[in-house]
Amino acid sequence: MRRTAALIAGGGPAGLTAALTLARGGGEPILIERHAETPDLLCGGFLSWQTLDTLDAIGIDRDRLGGHPINRVGLYAGGQSRIVRLPRSGIGLSRYRLDSVLLSAAEAAGADIRRGVALRSADAAGTVKLANGEDMASDALFLATGKYELRGLKRPVAKRDADPWMGLRYRIVPSERLSATINGIIEMHLFRHGYAGLLLQEDGSANLCVAVRRSRLRDADGDPMQLLKEIGLESPFLGRRLDGEALPDTADAISRVPYGWRMREGMAGVFRIGDQAAVIPSLAGEGIGIALASGRAAADAYLEKGPKGAIAFQRDFARTAKRPIAFASALKTLADRPRLARHALRLGAVPGFVDMLGAATRIRA
Repeated sequence: MRRTAALIAGGGPAGLTAALTLARGGGEPILIERHAETPDLLCGGFLSWQTLDTLDAIGIDRDRLGGHPINRVGLYAGGQSRIVRLPRSGIGLSRYRLDSVLLSAAEAAGADIRRGVALRSADAAGTVKLANGEDMASDALFLATGKYELRGLKRPVAKRDADPWMGLRYRIVPSERLSATINGIIEMHLFRHGYAGLLLQEDGSANLCVAVRRSRLRDADGDPMQLLKEIGLESPFLGRRLDGEALPDTADAISRVPYGWRMREGMAGVFRIGDQAAVIPSLAGEGIGIALASGRAAADAYLEKGPKGAIAFQRDFARTAKRPIAFASALKTLADRPRLARHALRLGAVPGFVDMLGAATRIRA
């Protein structure tokens, strides 16, 4: 069995940020990632101004990212709408582009990145079993597997939702009409038991992410395209956006997303980062922010205090994420109550309200 000081399980934004920070600090990390090539994953799409500040702080040049500039948010519920300027500009950026830039930076810093290696299980002692039969032991394990659970170290979610949330992502090659309509804006469409975010990304593609109760997909006979048609009827603005567009035949999906969960207690030698540390409802647009901030904070804690630093890190990060997740969870509640959502849209016209909400849902590294 090979042993290493710092082992990172997962090569998304959280794991790559941890690898970059550790490598720059002399931590000599090994990162294991199941994908042989950088994928364009479901989660992500919008990087807030605070997330861009965090990227600056870890030395990632914004010019390398590109991204579609976004300075407004559009809120839609039933037949009502409200378009408001964001406190500061963010960008629409694919996970493929973000992960590629972070991967390049981590490798350049000296991190040992091993791709195409699937994980089978892990334990609290820092031992990881790989799908090829190999075992790897570590002094400190950075668990960065995103929303997916790793056997042996699954998230201790106290209560399972009887009708859990799930995520669907539709990749769209937009027409000139749609590109012009959503240029510079991230749209949030609220409907019964869910919401959909629509924006443009750096390559001109449109990213449509839907968070929805699983029962909605079940009622649509398990067909993501049928569900999208039904959502378009309930949300007329979204229906008009998609009318006449060349929609995909299927969608990327992830099930049982525990929105609102935080890991509040830590254990020596195991640093949970990204969605393994806290899961913020996606309508806040701060999931990538949590990934970057937690990856950096965990690496700093390890460099300062070693494996035992995981205990204080986990407690402190749970405290940092508490308010943003609470505000985002309150917003998500509106998606379960369409009538309430339509009334809440009026708050968008209150001076300073969007600025306050934007600040309240950000994660600072």
